[in-house]
Amino acid sequence: MTIQQSTIVNDEPQAYWSGVFAMTVCVFTLVASEFMPVSLLTPIADALNVTNGMAGQGIAISGAFAVITSLFISSAASNVNRKTLLLFLTVLMGLSGAVVGLANNYIIYMIGRAMIGIVVGDFWSMSAAIAMRLVPEDQVSKALAIFNSGNALAIVIAAPLGAYLGALIGWRGAFLSLIPVSIVTFVWQWLSLPSMPPVSKDHGSAGIFAVFALLKRKLVVIGMLAVGLFFLGQFSLYTYIRPFLENVTQVDVGTLSLILMVIGVTGFIGTSLINFPLKHAFYPTLISIPLMLAAIAVSLTVFGHSM
Repeated sequence: MTIQQSTIVNDEPQAYWSGVFAMTVCVFTLVASEFMPVSLLTPIADALNVTNGMAGQGIAISGAFAVITSLFISSAASNVNRKTLLLFLTVLMGLSGAVVGLANNYIIYMIGRAMIGIVVGDFWSMSAAIAMRLVPEDQVSKALAIFNSGNALAIVIAAPLGAYLGALIGWRGAFLSLIPVSIVTFVWQWLSLPSMPPVSKDHGSAGIFAVFALLKRKLVVIGMLAVGLFFLGQFSLYTYIRPFLENVTQVDVGTLSLILMVIGVTGFIGTSLINFPLKHAFYPTLISIPLMLAAIAVSLTVFGHSM
C-alpha cells in the first residue's frame, strides 16, 4: 500500500516528534524484552529443569511467531486503528514479561516467549508505515533512524543489564521488571500518539499471496536462504554465549556483564559505521560479514578457554 502525504495525522512538528519518540521507547522495550533470555539462559534452564539448548528455544519461538504474525497482520488488522493496535501490543509485551517471570514450567515459559514474538512481528511490519503517518515525507528516514536508535540502545544495555538484574533479583525479577517499563511505554504512547485510523482496507489476503508469489523469483529465494542462514549462525552463536562463557571460559557474573556490554557497545559502533563500507563496496561487505562470523566461531572453539 502506498501512503500518500495527506495521511499524515499531525501537522505540528512538536506533536509528531513526540509520537516518534514514543515509538522509540516502544522499540527499546520491545528489543530488550526479545533478547532478555540471552543474558539469563543458564539460570532459566536451571530453574525450569531443562537444558541450555531448550531454554534458548525461547528466542527461536519468538522469531517463528514474529515471522508468522508479520505475514498475516495486514489482513487481520486491516480495519483497526493503528494507535489502538500499538497500545494492545504494548499491553501484550508487558504480559509476556509477566508470563515468563512467573512461569513454573517450560511450556508456560515458551507461551510467554511466543507472545513477545507476536508483538515483534506486528510492530516491525508496521513501523515504516506508522512513521509515514506521523511525519512529513521528507522526515520519514529521520523518524526511522530515531526508531532504530531505540533498537541500538536496547542492544547495548539490555543483555548486560539483564545479567546484572539476574544476579541481583533473579531471572524472574529481571523479566518482571519489564512490566513497569511497558506501563511507562503504554502511557507515553497513549498521550503522544494521535489516532491513526486505517487509510484503506490495506492488502487483505492479496498481501499474503503477494509475499509468497515473490518466491517464484530465483534471486529472492537465494537471498532469503542466504539471510536466513546468516541469522541462523548469528543467533546460534549469540544466544548461547552465556553458557559458553560460564562453562568454557569460566567467568563470573560481573565479568559476563562486562563482556555483554562490550558486545553491545561494539555492535552499536558497527551499526553506526556500516554505511561507509556499504556505499563503497556493497557486495564485498555482505560477503565479509558472515566470513567474520565464521572466524569468530572457530576462534572460540580454539581459544575459548582464554579470557
